[in-house]
Amino acid sequence: MTGGSNDNAARLDAEWSAMMVAAQAGDRAAYERLLRSSMPLIRRVARHQGVQVDRLDDVIQDVLITVHRARQTYDPTRSFSAWLGVIARRRAIDSLRRNGRQDRREVFAPIDYENHADPAADARQTRGGEAPDDAMMAALDRLPTGQREAIEVLALRQLSLDEAADFTGKTKGALKVNMHRALKSLRARFGGEE
Repeated sequence: MTGGSNDNAARLDAEWSAMMVAAQAGDRAAYERLLRSSMPLIRRVARHQGVQVDRLDDVIQDVLITVHRARQTYDPTRSFSAWLGVIARRRAIDSLRRNGRQDRREVFAPIDYENHADPAADARQTRGGEAPDDAMMAALDRLPTGQREAIEVLALRQLSLDEAADFTGKTKGALKVNMHRALKSLRARFGGEE
């Protein structure tokens, strides 16, 4: 590093420290400037720790939240950049651990899932010998109108509860109750299957 780079880093650290002191005193504008200007440092630290590019924004947000929660613990006699760097490293490592655990548990293989044979497929034949789809349609037809409507908009069309309420003109509560009753009735009809 050249002397000029060290001088710039020291000047920037002094500016950040002054902004943090102002933020601790309640200066919202200084606090917003500080957070905005410190994001490149957070990004560099996270990348240096090995955080993937598509997860950088999550780490940056996590660091900013941590800074916000811990802002009163900052000691103005110490380097702000070092304080922020420690927080950024810790949050980056937390993210790597969390995502590593998640990546080990989750497998994204939609084609394998679609083509995987269901071992319970034979058990799905209904008592009357109907094919599962025919039996389900017959069971849906026998449901009361409100329950059938709830199944149609929430399960088959996959509308959100708000969208379904707008579409049907029913309250969200009524849709929930009808959906619950319909599922209970269908479970009873098909021997407790989900």
